[in-house]
Amino acid sequence: MTIDRPVEFKVTVERSRFFALLFPVADEAALEDAVRRQKREHHRARHHCWACRIAAPGGQVIEKSKDDGEVGHPGRVMLEILRRHELLGGIVVSRVFGGVKLGVGGVSRAFRDAAQGAVDQYTTS
Repeated sequence: MTIDRPVEFKVTVERSRFFALLFPVADEAALEDAVRRQKREHHRARHHCWACRIAAPGGQVIEKSKDDGEVGHPGRVMLEILRRHELLGGIVVSRVFGGVKLGVGGVSRAFRDAAQGAVDQYTTS
């Protein structure tokens, strides 16, 4: 299923705020533009992790992700969510640190929960 509209979702974990944006993306330029907009919108965030699945000519799917220096490989975790739901599009999650270290597992779960929340909101509406 191709994502046809943007969806935002926010989750707070131990005072850190995670802002997810699920969005349509036709090519890598659109992906870069969406990530840039998210960075401007959440300029206090230090990490903007993303993943995408883009339909390419010939029926192929281009998959990419970026952890943006965050621990726990959240980009790969978000890419797996897009795969599991067979979604074509992108997702970026920005983290505003709240002063409490979450650890590798906690960070990974928080990014996963933010991404999954956006996907759930998209698929149920």
